[in-house]
Amino acid sequence: MRHLTFLLTSALSAGLVLSACQPASQKVPDKAEIIQSQSQALNEWFEARFQDELARSPMNQTYLGKETNRDKLDDVSQLAMNEDAALQKAWLAEMRRDFDIDRLNSQTALSYRLYEFAAEDALATHEFATNEYVFQHMNGPHANLPAFIINYQTVENVEDARNYIARLNAFQTYMGQNIERAEAQFTNGVILPKFVYAKVSDASRNIITGAPFSEGADSPLFADVKAKFEKLDVSDDEKNALIDEAKSALLTSVQPAYLDMIDMFKRHQDGASKDDGVWKLPNAEDYYAARLRHYTTTDMSAQEIHDIGLTEVARIQDEMREIMTQVGFEGSLKEFFDFLRTDPQFTLPNTDEGRASYIIEATQIIDDMKSKLDGLFITKPKADMVVKRVEPFREDTAFGAFYDRPAADGSRPGTYYVNLKDVKEQPIYLMQALAYHEGIPGHHMQIAIGMELEGLPKFRTLGGHTSYIEGWALYSESVPKALGLYTDPYKDFGRLSMEIFRAARLVVDTGIHTKKWTREQAVQYYLDNIPNPEGDVRAEIDRYIVWPGQATAYKIGMLKIQDLRKDAEDRLGDKFDIREFHDVVLANGSVPLKVLEELVDNWVESANQN
Repeated sequence: MRHLTFLLTSALSAGLVLSACQPASQKVPDKAEIIQSQSQALNEWFEARFQDELARSPMNQTYLGKETNRDKLDDVSQLAMNEDAALQKAWLAEMRRDFDIDRLNSQTALSYRLYEFAAEDALATHEFATNEYVFQHMNGPHANLPAFIINYQTVENVEDARNYIARLNAFQTYMGQNIERAEAQFTNGVILPKFVYAKVSDASRNIITGAPFSEGADSPLFADVKAKFEKLDVSDDEKNALIDEAKSALLTSVQPAYLDMIDMFKRHQDGASKDDGVWKLPNAEDYYAARLRHYTTTDMSAQEIHDIGLTEVARIQDEMREIMTQVGFEGSLKEFFDFLRTDPQFTLPNTDEGRASYIIEATQIIDDMKSKLDGLFITKPKADMVVKRVEPFREDTAFGAFYDRPAADGSRPGTYYVNLKDVKEQPIYLMQALAYHEGIPGHHMQIAIGMELEGLPKFRTLGGHTSYIEGWALYSESVPKALGLYTDPYKDFGRLSMEIFRAARLVVDTGIHTKKWTREQAVQYYLDNIPNPEGDVRAEIDRYIVWPGQATAYKIGMLKIQDLRKDAEDRLGDKFDIREFHDVVLANGSVPLKVLEELVDNWVESANQN
């Protein structure tokens, strides 16, 4: 690459010398032509870098619906991670050297800034990569890889089946690389809190429980193999031979990989402590500050975020007391929380019928919201979305609810997953706000629209910033209130419950990781200040412990979007159009909060001049 760049630079220099010798009559490019040429060149460069990165990840190729390298898994070794960082650093330097931001059109100049931000953030993250737990109970490779295979490894023909088998045979190498990194972490004092090891061990055992590993029903992967392979249009003999090959791969690659992991977890657990926060890790203060910058895209300190959380919790509790009065409840707010947690009227039956009812009702909420979009949005997503239950094999470690983006080629809709292992942990009064957050107008609107934006580099349409993405989803919970959709005061209380839940995260995340709060201190703060069920609370606290800083992004992002809207309403008065505001927020894809502020400010100034 260096030789090619040198040749291109030399050729350009020679061209400049020759142009000086050309007759004066030859046309010199004007500024507009230079801007157009440079913008096109940079966008082509962005596409080339995206393809370079994609070529290094067979799994992302599959995730994006491509047919290439469907028999391979990613290289997740420390060496590969270091190579990724080195490439990112080289590409950033190359962009800065070869392109002048002042010679780009406005949208490409924004892409320049966003690429620069993303590269700098990636390098800052890599600096502390050894502090990032390789295995943890929220999204470790032990659970993510089987989920990836089951959800994205399609089988339409014999070649697809052989690709599936090849990936099963690659499990041992892939997990071995993760194990090697986890062992290095342990040696350097980066050790999970003691309680996490039982969770990751149990989740790993779930993958290798059942046929062909043991007696009983088929294991999750073997059940998936049979379901997909049985549909092949081949003879029974060929079909059975392929299933036998997959069975062999499960026994000789998948099982040993998981047994090695479980053995490692047992050894590491013996050396673990009950210290929960990252304050115990090497370079802890700098590491947590870097995590806060990454997730919030701001320079807020942990103390600033903690104080904002305390203020927001108090404000929302005042609004909750108003609804408590409205429904005629006599008692304290904490007593009202206990009433919501324990009264059976607020939960569906913890049965398959109850789970099916939840999916039906959540789908109806989203379908109703779809019919209201014209009054709120100019741009709407082409991709559809569905509501699905989290697969039983990963219920123990999956989030309570989450969104999975649609396939870029339209082959897969966006999916709102809800964890219904225990339906009592999904109270009815939260259902409406949760559907708005994960579905429409929340994650599906923002992520699907971002993916469908035309003329933008793929790193923008497919990338994201947590504070923007989750801030939008949390903001979206309040949007339907102006339409009168929260007709039940308990469900409006549910909206406030979701908001205070995210406000309290600012308090407990910073409390755990900078103030040395214990797991139980954090749990008790939640139980005293928010209405969520205790099981949900404990699961959330365990999430923040292994995923430092991430939980702060939601409320910080929401507050920024709300502040920008309030400022725009004040400055524009009768000229303010909610549809235009939402279009400005969504029309550029995910951006850091400072950039979003600039975009909205430019729109307000332009609207005031018209």
